[in-house]
Amino acid sequence: MHITLYDTTLRDGAQREGISFSARDKIMIAQRLDRFGIRYIEGGWPGSNPKDIEFFRQARHCTFEQAIITAFGSTRRANVDVAKDANIRALLEAETSAVAIFGKSSPLQVEHVLRTTRDENLRMIAESCAYIKAHGREVIYDAEHFYDGYKADPDYALATLRAAVEGGADVLVLCETNGGCLPSEVKAITEAVARVFDLPLGIHAHNDSGLAVANTLMAVEAGARHVQGTINGYGERCGNADLCSIIPNLQLKMGYSCVTPEQLASLTEVSRYVSEIANLNPDTHAPFVGHSAFAHKGGTHVNALMKWADSYQHIDPALVGNSRRILVSELAGKSNLLSKIQEFGLERKLSTEQINTVIQHIKRLESQGFQFEGAEASVELMLRRAEADYVPPFELIDFYTLVENRDGVHNAGISEATVKIRVKGQVMHTASEGNGPVNALDGALRKALLPFFPQIARIQLIDYKVRILDPDSATAAQTRVLLTSQCGDRTWSTVGSSTNIIEASWIALTDSLEYGLLTCAQEETGTDAGASTELSHCAISF
Repeated sequence: MHITLYDTTLRDGAQREGISFSARDKIMIAQRLDRFGIRYIEGGWPGSNPKDIEFFRQARHCTFEQAIITAFGSTRRANVDVAKDANIRALLEAETSAVAIFGKSSPLQVEHVLRTTRDENLRMIAESCAYIKAHGREVIYDAEHFYDGYKADPDYALATLRAAVEGGADVLVLCETNGGCLPSEVKAITEAVARVFDLPLGIHAHNDSGLAVANTLMAVEAGARHVQGTINGYGERCGNADLCSIIPNLQLKMGYSCVTPEQLASLTEVSRYVSEIANLNPDTHAPFVGHSAFAHKGGTHVNALMKWADSYQHIDPALVGNSRRILVSELAGKSNLLSKIQEFGLERKLSTEQINTVIQHIKRLESQGFQFEGAEASVELMLRRAEADYVPPFELIDFYTLVENRDGVHNAGISEATVKIRVKGQVMHTASEGNGPVNALDGALRKALLPFFPQIARIQLIDYKVRILDPDSATAAQTRVLLTSQCGDRTWSTVGSSTNIIEASWIALTDSLEYGLLTCAQEETGTDAGASTELSHCAISF
């Protein structure tokens, strides 16, 4: 059985604090949702602001494969001729083939918010739907506050739906606007409505109690076939029902058809695309689409996963375009590391004794403040260094940093660093100034390595994070540094930890450059550069 998907990211989702879509942003998201298989895309409220008017203007000149762009607005105002209502005119001027109209279902909302009579509210609903319908539009009626209204006065709540039906509404959407209902209530009320009306029913749920997805699924079980929500659950207050959870649950768990399997496999990409346009960091722990949704850390879990993929996974992550990740930490067992060894292609190079040694080393370092979950390059280096024939591209002899502030002038400080390393049997002793001691160390180290490895110039440091692990120790606190580097499309992260922030940074920095040199050479030559003292001068384009 098919479920009709209605996305309101561009309208309800845009009401989330911190989101401000431009008209162009909305067009880009709408086009991506169209390819994903969303049937209705609510573009905004054309009567509310110039940006939404511009979106609908641009949308008229765009080609959509199957999506229906929908305008959203309220019923006419109380005691106003529907033909003269500015909001109704704006809905028609948007020139969309479908229009979503919302009206009040709760007598309390009618009395305290609209400040009109119950009978006038019913006329507002019926006349607005009829007027839009008479102009050839598909009418989707959103019964705002329906579940709360039904609990307060079921007869009146049903009367508002009858008014919409009399006006020619094509779909009746029951809105759980305040987000306070329980799934059992939503299911019972939806079942009651389904016994009265033959029209398609929809569900629009908010997440104020953390139940928007559950309430949506219960409404579908009760007969709803039109589902509204937003990508990533964006929305006002605590957000809307998250389509990124609703769609796979409906399709993979409940047997409904929402999108094609190929479209479902792009769900993770769609989630991240929308978060990028919204300028928000993706929720790494979001169900189905989060970076950590299929990340496994406990050694017992990983051991079971390697024997049977479904032992600690509720679905194959590939079905939603995600992937399984095995984390390495102090909680890791041998299975975690064996998985990474396979991933890194080192199966034939390490003995059981060497692997056990690395596991113990990881546990010891994590007790000292290191954290390897987000620093897989540091893990791979530990494994490589455990190989009997591993030769590092360079070895530290010593380094020295100096920070000077001259004449007490703000921002007049000078940082210098001196580095002495051994490269291919030669001792290189270099110095550099920098914007801070870590930047100076980076400059001095690169200066020493450049004559041997020209590709070092192509490796960029793109992120540098510092975390204080025991703030009660003040300036003597243990510090963790996570450093991310990039070479072309490849990125990797390394970690260092110490009570000395310069030493912590040095550990992360040298690991980062060592890993970059090894993997660059390996990609270019197809060989393991770590087993040779000679590294080829690979050329990687940025």
